[in-house]
Amino acid sequence: MSARCQVTGATPQFGNSISHSHRRTKRRWNPNVQRKNYVVPSLGRRVTLQVSPRGMGIIDRRGIDAVVAELLARGEKI
Repeated sequence: MSARCQVTGATPQFGNSISHSHRRTKRRWNPNVQRKNYVVPSLGRRVTLQVSPRGMGIIDRRGIDAVVAELLARGEKI
């Protein structure tokens, strides 16, 4: 599963791990992406989205119909 939120577009961030001796090695921070099922009345079916907690909050505030309409307009596969 790719570490990308379908609603917010959050992707991994990259940086360095720094040890006690101050050696630097590359690492990445993945967003907290969860697979979540939503019932979409406008489509008449259930959809599975990969969303971060921030994306879940956006869905709670704006409603699943508005978010799915925006995703479809963007060309996102649902």
